Amino acid sequence: MPSNDTERSGESRPMPWWRFPIVWFALSGPALVVVAGFATMAIAFHHADAVIVETAAPSVSVDRAAPTAPALQARNHAATPPRRDGP
Repeated sequence: MPSNDTERSGESRPMPWWRFPIVWFALSGPALVVVAGFATMAIAFHHADAVIVETAAPSVSVDRAAPTAPALQARNHAATPPRRDGP
């Protein structure tokens, strides 16, 4: 003898959400991203690069104008308008 209304009317109970394959397919993407993130973090911490401490290089006075002097003169000459001597 049926004990409730659903058994009497012939309706079956709905399946729980975890019985649908599309649910697992939809949840697998974000779950794989989280696992990949933890794997990447573990690799980054395990193989971290060493910190390099840079010290100031000794200052050497080098006249940098000498090698570029012709280029600077040409640039300045090209940018200067010609002089007009006379009245």
